[in-house]
Amino acid sequence: MDRRTFFRSSLLAGAGLGLAAPAVLPGLARAQGAADAEAAAEAARAGLSLAGKTIAISAVGTEHFFDIKAYQAQIDEVERLGGTAIGLDAQRNDQKLVSQLQTLVGQKPDAVIQTLGALPIVDPGLKALREADIPVFTVDVVSENAINNSTSDNFSLGAQLALQLVSDLGGKGNIALFTAIEGVVPCEIRLEQLRAVLKYYPEINIIQPDLREIIPNTIQDSFQKVTALLSQYPEGKLDAIWASWDIPVLGATQALLAAGRKDVLTYGVDGTPEYVALVADPNAPAGAVAVQQPDLIGRTAVRNLARYFAGETLPSTSFVPAILANRQNATEVQKQVGQI
Repeated sequence: MDRRTFFRSSLLAGAGLGLAAPAVLPGLARAQGAADAEAAAEAARAGLSLAGKTIAISAVGTEHFFDIKAYQAQIDEVERLGGTAIGLDAQRNDQKLVSQLQTLVGQKPDAVIQTLGALPIVDPGLKALREADIPVFTVDVVSENAINNSTSDNFSLGAQLALQLVSDLGGKGNIALFTAIEGVVPCEIRLEQLRAVLKYYPEINIIQPDLREIIPNTIQDSFQKVTALLSQYPEGKLDAIWASWDIPVLGATQALLAAGRKDVLTYGVDGTPEYVALVADPNAPAGAVAVQQPDLIGRTAVRNLARYFAGETLPSTSFVPAILANRQNATEVQKQVGQI
């Protein structure tokens, strides 16, 4: 499925299912462990197995919270279902990622699961795997070469996070954006949802130019960029900083704390524990974070693979709920997802 078709079909599916559902509030959200236990029980009832299968688990990197949790969950789930997992970590090196996918074409595992990666970098390798008749599954990679992609509902969580920002700002103010690397579709969706919401709030202005994030050293880089930004926008001239994931705003929040600027709030996506803790801290200028469930996303990808080998028909995309943590409910969300 190409990206245009994915956007269109996902919007239609979301309209039918109710886009507000994944970004749930305390009392409605299930703990990640409970949700995963239920999914594991379902897998057991279905008799899912990967016995005798060798599954390559390829990741763009594992240094961030989402990355390592999804990666390790896939390895654990493959082994739990009786298969053999081969873990491959490209360490955020594009050349290494390309090379490890090329190597897998020759090694011919029974299937490959690719976690993250900018589409221009990763897709040629996924195409080569597909053409070699190696089933490809993905986590947060929208590719026509994948049988199934497991991901959060980025349409819903992007809109919910944007609405939280609008509410906190009272519908007016100046915001700065960290823009993601081109080709990372989940991040693109979140940005599109932010812009869609802000279209109806003309008194919220996006300052230019956008802040460009870098990988690696994202926290240090965003700290420096926000420190410089604050010198250009004194108190009362900047109200929020947004990023499509939460590592850039972790550095941004640290810069705000160092400058004593509590008039600016930050917003991001993922649920990195250090950033969720800042949202929960009443003395920190962190506004909200959409908390993903990387462990469940990773296990969902593996269970879908087992279903594929069992002959089941799969959807092109499997959406896993996210939880919106704001300054009012962040402590409860930390408990729900096992961070405290």
